[in-house]
Amino acid sequence: MDVAKEAADIVLLEKDLRVLENGVRESRQTFSITLKYVFMATSANFGNMFSMAGASLFLPYLPLLPKQIMLTNLLTDFPEMTIATDNVDHEMVEKPRRWDIKFIRNFMITFGLISSIFDFATFGVLLLLLGASPEQFRSGWFMESVISASVIVLIIRTRRFFLKSRPGRYLVITTALVAILVLIFPLTWWGKLFGFAPLPPLFLLLLGVIVLIYVGVAEAAKAIFYKKIRNA
Repeated sequence: MDVAKEAADIVLLEKDLRVLENGVRESRQTFSITLKYVFMATSANFGNMFSMAGASLFLPYLPLLPKQIMLTNLLTDFPEMTIATDNVDHEMVEKPRRWDIKFIRNFMITFGLISSIFDFATFGVLLLLLGASPEQFRSGWFMESVISASVIVLIIRTRRFFLKSRPGRYLVITTALVAILVLIFPLTWWGKLFGFAPLPPLFLLLLGVIVLIYVGVAEAAKAIFYKKIRNA
């Protein structure tokens, strides 16, 4: 028996061939979840880099301080970490899939640029409409960046229309908690410690509008993106 085990490529620990089926399903789910994280991380980082570079061209001050960038990265990581417990749509495990660097690159560019467009829309609201000070500008972009990055996870985690794919419970909880924390953070003494300042209620209203439009545009872009992939 020991010789047979050493010579075998696969050893079943149970007398049931469904073990093989479950193993294949689990591996495909793991691959799908890994892709979700890659999509989120690459598109978010590309978009933030593009926005930071663009803002630095016309602002006489740093768009975000180093400690604010670190805080932004920390907060946006919380929803992404729960992706490991996220639900996987059944069509994503029906057949094997492979790494496609070109696909990932195109996804990164598409959704990274969409993210940057709404970052610049936020810049326009803060500077042209509200005449924000440097502290208020940083606060506004921090809020928009973290909330939009957290919410957009719910969009790009699935190929379906986002309301037709049930996200994991922990993903929903962390997204909601991060959004609430970000909204109240500039009002606290911790916010002052990080160099943030309170913003007028008008900005919060406009922020909500920006995020809602962002979700709609991202959902439409996702539908077009995957339609082109299917027709290719």
